Amino acid sequence: MRIIFAGTPDFAAHSLEALLTTEHTICAVYTQPDRPAGRGRKLTASPVKQIALDHQIPVEQPDNFKQQADRDTLAAYQADIMIVVAYGLLLPQVVLDTPRLGCINIHASLLPRWRGAAPIQRAILAGDTETGICIMQMEAGLDTGPVISRAHCPIGQNDTAQQLHDRLARLGANTLLKALPSLITLQQHAEIQQHECSTYASKLQKAEANIDWQNNAKAIARQVHAFNPWPVAQTQWQQKTCRIRSAEAINSPHTAAPGQIVQVDKKGIDVACGQGVLRITDIQLAGKRSMSVADFLNANTLSIGEQLG
Repeated sequence: MRIIFAGTPDFAAHSLEALLTTEHTICAVYTQPDRPAGRGRKLTASPVKQIALDHQIPVEQPDNFKQQADRDTLAAYQADIMIVVAYGLLLPQVVLDTPRLGCINIHASLLPRWRGAAPIQRAILAGDTETGICIMQMEAGLDTGPVISRAHCPIGQNDTAQQLHDRLARLGANTLLKALPSLITLQQHAEIQQHECSTYASKLQKAEANIDWQNNAKAIARQVHAFNPWPVAQTQWQQKTCRIRSAEAINSPHTAAPGQIVQVDKKGIDVACGQGVLRITDIQLAGKRSMSVADFLNANTLSIGEQLG
């Protein structure tokens, strides 16, 4: 087939790399315009664009598809299918109708659960024990299209968003390769989503990273895992911001106020929560590198009874 690939971040790059191992022709790659990145705020190509350039594949970076010229360019590629993975644009119906077999999307959840921008993090936050990959035929609605293939993936109790992201990126690429040989048949037997069962995975906000110690320890542990690597769960200690990248809920009875330190040793910093205790095992002060609690205690002193938050 002649394939247009549309994607931007590292999650999408896995699928593009997988497609390059097949007999299909990638006639063009669509990706978001270059964005400022790093301390120097230098314009930087997306991971998907970099792969395309490395393989001499034409790259298109329209801001949107409102201009007729951009629609004409898309049509000129005469693609059989457009594969969309974390592209970052809602595609209008005229674009969805342009390729011969339409557009399919690789989405990192078991639809209709967790439609939207942050399905990986929202699944962890909610305490889901399973997620997965869905390949769907795209419609104008947000992740509402019929599912042509799905694959399941367990969520471990201590999985971070980064770890789950990496597993799902590989699973998405593998699921795509398995689906392509029988694509037309899969499209004909696509599974209509139960829209009444849908949940929405809203975009992450930095304010969500602030820990409320009134919450129970298991919920806070999920917050730590879901927000690693971004925006990273945080609290205050001695008027300094502490970012917490690793923690676990432990069964330890206490009578301390939420946010109070109840135990400190090289295994971790135990903090009282509204229910249960959170053991912090990796911590980072503003402007410093992330480190284990054992290393942190070599340079800092915390006392039982001190208050976080």
